[in-house]
Amino acid sequence: SKGETGVWLDVGTPFARKICAMGVRASRWVTMHGFALNINADLGYFDLMIPCGIKGKAVTSLNVELGRDTIDEAEVKEKLLNHFTMLFEAELKQKTEA
Repeated sequence: SKGETGVWLDVGTPFARKICAMGVRASRWVTMHGFALNINADLGYFDLMIPCGIKGKAVTSLNVELGRDTIDEAEVKEKLLNHFTMLFEAELKQKTEA
């Protein structure tokens, strides 16, 4: 629906639920963007708030959707980075500690 940013599952049904929040901002000639993917989130905390200011919609996580107790977060990170580099034809460099 209009104004409901992020990644949603089963959109247009009574069972729509949000799995990923996304944000974009531009300020003083600087752009910022990011996302928060619920991988192994404790969904009980979402009962205490109105996530993203959207009332009456559910929140979910990757482990719930896949029916698993936990998801290997390192594996998810690796897959996301691989897709990012392919999609944007980018080369990622490892940050070195100073």
